[in-house]
Amino acid sequence: MELILSLAIGVLVGSGVWLILRPRTFQLIVGLCLLAYGVNLFIFAMGRLYIGAAPIMPKGGFVDPTTYADPLPQALVLTAIVISFATTALFLVVMIAARGATGTDHVDGKERDQ
Repeated sequence: MELILSLAIGVLVGSGVWLILRPRTFQLIVGLCLLAYGVNLFIFAMGRLYIGAAPIMPKGGFVDPTTYADPLPQALVLTAIVISFATTALFLVVMIAARGATGTDHVDGKERDQ
């Protein structure tokens, strides 16, 4: 399971970086989203990988803490998802404004042959 998760994180981050380096703004946005997903998976995996473990201890009595999942990475990932949605929405607005002002979606504002 760790190997598959590591490969997924690597593919997401690698694809995200490759798309960020592309000259079109739409590819830049998709690359940022893929990079955010990779980072979120990385943060989530830092809380140890459990299957079927509860993130909250039951009421009353001491329970072995090694049988519970860490809720902090889950809260961090949830916060990161909200922030990445807001950032993507802001970037889309800026991209649409730049497209209207320049007439192209090239990140430099002009096509290569112009």
